Amino acid sequence: MMTTTPLKMNETFYISHGSPMLSVDDSLPARPFLKSFQQRVLSQKPNSILIVSAHWETSDPAVNAVTGPSDTIYDFYNFPKHLYQLKYPAPGAPELANKVKKLLGEAGFKRVHEDKKRGLDHGAWVPLMLMYPEADIPVCQLSVQTNMDATYHYNLGRALAPLKEEGVLIVGSGSATHNLRSMQDSNGGIASWALEFDNWLKDSLLSGRYEDVNEYLEKAPFAKQAHPRPEHFYPLHVAMGAAGVNAKAELIHDSWSNYTLSYASYKFTDST
Repeated sequence: MMTTTPLKMNETFYISHGSPMLSVDDSLPARPFLKSFQQRVLSQKPNSILIVSAHWETSDPAVNAVTGPSDTIYDFYNFPKHLYQLKYPAPGAPELANKVKKLLGEAGFKRVHEDKKRGLDHGAWVPLMLMYPEADIPVCQLSVQTNMDATYHYNLGRALAPLKEEGVLIVGSGSATHNLRSMQDSNGGIASWALEFDNWLKDSLLSGRYEDVNEYLEKAPFAKQAHPRPEHFYPLHVAMGAAGVNAKAELIHDSWSNYTLSYASYKFTDST
């Protein structure tokens, strides 16, 4: 009698999703990168996906627990009309939502809320539409808490690490830099402060200095300029924590748009 080996995910990911235009604009280099994700980055098809999006902020952790296809949330304004017609009807993952609640509760996160109606915001569906266009993998979304710090989100990720044993792909979706007021047409130019922060992040992650990344406000150059608010950075800390303390980081994509918007994306591999 043949036995099958249970699917295990050794990797977690931080994806910089940048602008909603990523869903349609072929001039953005991050678009072909994400479209080739299954071929070039992760050939294993996960059993389900837990995605932490910058675009869902709550005071306590919250998960969506949708039965049936997920609604597509258009949480952006003044973009071309055809973006509002895109759909990503991935199945909800209520069982995964319950596991997330249980793991977080056991780790000391006392209040974890469940939303049975919320669909997927563009921080989730834009990258997933490119990575897994079939929309056939159940997806659960987890919120960020901007009233808390980076170490809190790292510990949140640590609590979720056991999900990898069940074939759950854990993805943080944000942007390596995110200062909307500084964005402009640049003809390929990059602001020096944005590049300096991005290089610091790359060096810190590739060197395994995860504690420095948790303390980025004190350690990183131009931290508040790169992230005036932390919601697009905290998904990185969740992915980093879920990977494990001895995880190895790898830069899997690096591109820019609009002078200050980095699309740097990272893979974290559990070395154990």
